[in-house]
Amino acid sequence: MTSAAHRIAAAFAALMLSAPGTGLAVTAPAPAIIPLPLQPVVAAAMRDCSMRTASGLGYSVLRDGSGPRPGKTDFVLIGYIGYLASSGQVFDQNPGAPLGLDAVIPGFAEGLQLMPRGSVYRLCVPAALGYGAAGAGRDIPSNADLVFQIELLDSKTSAEIEAMHKAQGPATTNSPTP
Repeated sequence: MTSAAHRIAAAFAALMLSAPGTGLAVTAPAPAIIPLPLQPVVAAAMRDCSMRTASGLGYSVLRDGSGPRPGKTDFVLIGYIGYLASSGQVFDQNPGAPLGLDAVIPGFAEGLQLMPRGSVYRLCVPAALGYGAAGAGRDIPSNADLVFQIELLDSKTSAEIEAMHKAQGPATTNSPTP
């Protein structure tokens, strides 16, 4: 992602997390005592998808939305949980993640473009549309098929993000007046 895209994503995150009425609170993380998620394995019945795209991406509509669908270069605010298709082991979750669609795995980006704002989908991402033979860190082995439950909370184009950033005005400092 370019530095401009990073700035736009950061601005989107700040605006979305601080915007009145979003229902999202930003707090400092507390030291975790119990590893999260509390339910670290997802049942087998929640690892299947009922439909497939031409690329092989599986998806199921869990709740349909009525808003616009994001484009391939848009920024989204989502809540998600990601888990391995083979075991149901959860590897990641976030209730309010801002992401640029051009900075995620291909299956995730393709699936998000199917979703109207306000919807909840389950995506079944084959390894070829995920992390492939490389895997990702210690939690996602090579050639792993992945499943994501995603709620599309909001989406914005780069132009909308830039306009929101400009509307905020320049950053102010709290320096004393001479």
